[in-house]
Amino acid sequence: MHDVAVIGAGAAGLAASIFAAEADAKGDRPQRIVLLDGAKTIGAKILVSGGGRCNVTHEVVTPSDFFGNRHIIKNVLAAFPVEQTIKWFASLGVELKREETGKLFPVTDKARTILTALVNCCHELGVTIRPDYRVTGIDRLSDSEAGFAIHHTHGALKARKIILATGGRSIPKSGSDGFSYELARGLGHHVSATVPALVPLMLDDAMFHKALSGLSHEVELTTIVKGRKVDSRTGSLLWTHFGVSGPVVMDASRFWCLAQEQEEAVAVYGNFLPGKTQEQARQWLMDQAVGTPRRSLTKTLAQLVPERFAEALCFHIECDPQKAIAQLSRKDRDRLIEALTKFRFPVEQDRGWNYAEVTAGGVPLEEINYRTMESKLVPGLYLIGEILDCDGRIGGFNFQWAWATGFLAGRAVAPCSRSNHTQGC
Repeated sequence: MHDVAVIGAGAAGLAASIFAAEADAKGDRPQRIVLLDGAKTIGAKILVSGGGRCNVTHEVVTPSDFFGNRHIIKNVLAAFPVEQTIKWFASLGVELKREETGKLFPVTDKARTILTALVNCCHELGVTIRPDYRVTGIDRLSDSEAGFAIHHTHGALKARKIILATGGRSIPKSGSDGFSYELARGLGHHVSATVPALVPLMLDDAMFHKALSGLSHEVELTTIVKGRKVDSRTGSLLWTHFGVSGPVVMDASRFWCLAQEQEEAVAVYGNFLPGKTQEQARQWLMDQAVGTPRRSLTKTLAQLVPERFAEALCFHIECDPQKAIAQLSRKDRDRLIEALTKFRFPVEQDRGWNYAEVTAGGVPLEEINYRTMESKLVPGLYLIGEILDCDGRIGGFNFQWAWATGFLAGRAVAPCSRSNHTQGC
């Protein structure tokens, strides 16, 4: 019989194990804590995050950076704010640095630094880590023997408390293939529809994206679902051989994916002149025609957008990019303005779970006690990280959610004693 079984050795699971063991160290009796993971090598998501550098958190994290029940999210984030994350990593021997975007990375620029520090801390605190132990089922024990029976690929074990940190469905090769939702359902929890989030979008092959592969520039993206604007944001868009990516696309993708899942009409529009209305764009073009009438359309537009993009856009709307700006007909000018400020992206599909950085949807936050992350339905069961219906925007926010939920659950499972006044007691 283990005291605590943490299922899933990703960011949230490793954090919960450490906080549980640390809190336990102040108690009267050491707990038996075991950390199970289905992958042969743990921490795959940590290692690939942030381009292999691991974007640990962001300098400013607020509930508005997340999607889900923001009242609950606010309380969870308040329990373990960014300042505490920085101090915690410093205590693990990892110094963080801030970049211009507000993202925080390890000074080594290596995700391996983060994973190594977390794993080493677990070992030092006596946490037993079992890779290649894929959990296949969880049963509640009879009333006379409180706790759970955990079935895995090497047999079974018992635990008084379970922390479910199994992730969602993103990057399934890392082990988070969605089976965790079956475990949660089996224990009585609901699971809202899950779709890829922070995922690139694939465009119709007839588009000009392949010719622009590697080019990035600022764009205002607006997502319309059933005729209603559900999201609008400005940021960097990256053209790729398959479609579009970049921070602004990744952040907006969840809305397109959710609409597709619910079979709702959805469209994504781009304003390549962020901050400019159609009328302002029209006036600007007319001013250019007066001021530099002989300048080509491409060279004119290159003052506001990348020249390669300007040329591709002109060809796309069947307008000669070498035509002098003053020779542009009213009809062509109207088509150009529409393409510049309200360009409809011909999105065919998202790039799928293998390329999604996080999952939208999951176990409703309303089914969790946000002070401890304990299930309101199953005493002794705690749910943390990506399995919950909460997803953050790109920039380290989902990691902050992992650290915060791991902190709350880890402290909560520690035994109550005179010398251990933790949030779980």
